[in-house]
Amino acid sequence: MSEPAPVPDPWPAPRPDAPVDRVVRLPGSKSLTNRALLLAALAEGPSVVRRPLRSRDTLLMAAALRALGTGVEDHGDDWAVVPGAWDRDAEVDCGLAGTVMRFVPPVVGLATGSVHFDGDPHMRQRPVGPMLAALSALGVRVDDGGRGALPFTVAGAGSVPGGTVTIDASASSQFVSALLLAGARYDAGVDVRHVGKPVPSLPHIEMTVEMLRQHGVEVDDSDANRWAVRPGPVAAVDHDIEPDLSNAAPFLALAAATGGRVRVTGWPERTTQPGDELREILTLMGCRVEHTGGDLVVEGPERLDGVDLDLHDVGELTPAVAALCALAGSPSHLRGVAHIRGHETDRITALATELGRLGADVTEREDGLSIRPATLHGATFRTYADHRMAHAGVILGLAVDGVRVEDVATTAKTFPDFAGAWSLAVHGGSPS
Repeated sequence: MSEPAPVPDPWPAPRPDAPVDRVVRLPGSKSLTNRALLLAALAEGPSVVRRPLRSRDTLLMAAALRALGTGVEDHGDDWAVVPGAWDRDAEVDCGLAGTVMRFVPPVVGLATGSVHFDGDPHMRQRPVGPMLAALSALGVRVDDGGRGALPFTVAGAGSVPGGTVTIDASASSQFVSALLLAGARYDAGVDVRHVGKPVPSLPHIEMTVEMLRQHGVEVDDSDANRWAVRPGPVAAVDHDIEPDLSNAAPFLALAAATGGRVRVTGWPERTTQPGDELREILTLMGCRVEHTGGDLVVEGPERLDGVDLDLHDVGELTPAVAALCALAGSPSHLRGVAHIRGHETDRITALATELGRLGADVTEREDGLSIRPATLHGATFRTYADHRMAHAGVILGLAVDGVRVEDVATTAKTFPDFAGAWSLAVHGGSPS
């Protein structure tokens, strides 16, 4: 793993001087917002996405849909979406948004223009080849120069034959979600069959299936590793976006690491978001977790317990959980997350490197990390332009003096002004 270029003026991670007692309100879910935007663009009529997340990832999705010809306009706190004629050539900037790189190309096949995709330099290393190959097999013209990576061009023909396709989605569940989201508009629908190692982050596919059904799309997911979408219209549906539960991880860790108390408002009773697993994970680490009155309340213990966890389905939580494990009083083993090597950075190697930089006793495994109790010290915690790595750094700063987080602004990917919200949460106040 190459060393990242240094970023000037690393951010001093704030440390509370006593257990905290805070109330936190989170911005909306990136995963739900971008799916809602895409389905609204495919729908039969106008709709509204209420209280969406407005962050770099979702602004890139909105910009991509506008480039194709969809109307996405501010309507107070909401986005009003009006489907349009996709009849133009366009450029799409994916930034570091996997949902843009993977979800938009399947709908471009329905357009009548040529759309070129590119993104940040690291985005050219993130996996997308299997999905592009699947699109080609379904009748979409894709030119990636044989790289199976960004940059690539998709030439729409106005319709897509669709049908049955086999794909290895072991690198990302987004490969499956991308095909399902567009599949109802294909002539024969789409029948996606996964072969290979287990698909990671299955809750995200369940999220996709549930949202498709809300739009009146028929989806058969009764067989393991197979998802079939029948052809048909996509109904126009307004969506209320839930708080982003994965972004709750550092704020709940604030209670866990300080022996304090944090209440996150608006925690849904039922959700397909993987972040809901934080309730069980924090309970296993010794926290008291209560879902009451639509809020989630976490109270931290005197000493955190280490855990042995398979995080395969909730890999995005690994950086925050690993940081808490480094503060625990007993060993931890985090397994099943080999696929997060292909996220915004190789998160396993990055975590092993940066935890070690702070003095953690950590062993890198092919599919995870083993972390044993050790005395930590201050240092610069590098983030590799990865928002979840920044979350890990600020969590460590709750219990370790002198932690400086490099490029904390990378958190804008899914949480605007995270640094301001975090400082308020640590020192007093309610982030919004």
